[in-house]
Amino acid sequence: MIELHDDSLSISFPDVHPDARCTIDFIRTLRIPDDGREYPLPAGLGSFPLSHIEDFSERIPDVWNKRGGVLMPMYQAEALWLNFCGNYPMAIKVAAGKINAVTGKAWTNALVAGPQDYLVLPDQPWLDGYAVAKGLIRQFVAMPLGDGYSAEEQITGKAEFGGLQIIAYPMKREIYEKTTQIEKFIFPSWLQAPLELCESPSMGLAAGGLMRQEICEDEYGIDAWDRKHSSRCFIHLVNSEAYAVITGQKPPHPPMTRQMYERHGIPWFDYYNEQNALSGSDILAGLDSVSQVADKKGEKLQDNDPVHIGTVKVIKGKSAHTVSEGGQESVGL
Repeated sequence: MIELHDDSLSISFPDVHPDARCTIDFIRTLRIPDDGREYPLPAGLGSFPLSHIEDFSERIPDVWNKRGGVLMPMYQAEALWLNFCGNYPMAIKVAAGKINAVTGKAWTNALVAGPQDYLVLPDQPWLDGYAVAKGLIRQFVAMPLGDGYSAEEQITGKAEFGGLQIIAYPMKREIYEKTTQIEKFIFPSWLQAPLELCESPSMGLAAGGLMRQEICEDEYGIDAWDRKHSSRCFIHLVNSEAYAVITGQKPPHPPMTRQMYERHGIPWFDYYNEQNALSGSDILAGLDSVSQVADKKGEKLQDNDPVHIGTVKVIKGKSAHTVSEGGQESVGL
């Protein structure tokens, strides 16, 4: 099941194992320049607020009610990343506008191994964007749905869904209980009017600047996941004006600019893990980035000048887990 606790999605599978739980946070961050350079990971700047969609059922489109889930406000051209926290292994699929963020293919509920279309927790502590090549992603950037920017529109030709969709599968109980050593991953301290009057309330996720990030290969194998149990949630992205109208709540303050990021000396991060990485998606690699779409439309992407990369802190991932099975040691996770 999925519950909302303090702006975090809490996923648990008590029928599988009492330890089978994790949380997902949606983190505000600096939108890196879309200038062809490869950037390290920018810092987290606090969580986006989440609201139960049922609390505002009379003030939103019927199709949103049918999809259920939660509401999350974003400013145009604002960036986000997903933070995963939990020690119980899970397979998690993430889609933006029903486009798989790992493979670029259409959303399906089922896990697919060839090519791998899901993330493995806790190996994958976060996801910042679309996997376009080995060790590279294009940052998730919110843009109005229907303007041709989102991955969904570029791949399907339609502006139908927008938002994010997540589904999680826990590891099978018997495999989890064979684990003889589970090391905790230590997260860095920095991690911690009527609607019809609003033009384009729905937001989709476009492909922003290039960032160094690996998508970890599943070293357990697809048969390790309990595909009889799953939890799914739709995250509706709405522009800040519409969010205020729907919920009566003030949206978050505007996103941080590159000048503010530099002025405050906020560090950057490189994350190293000892796992094999996926090669990325040719479909997603073929997307036009936000600045490329803007150029084609004769528009200008604001605040897109190169940013000075100051201090870069190296974060090292956890070591591989030791798993005992049949009297032999094997490498898991």
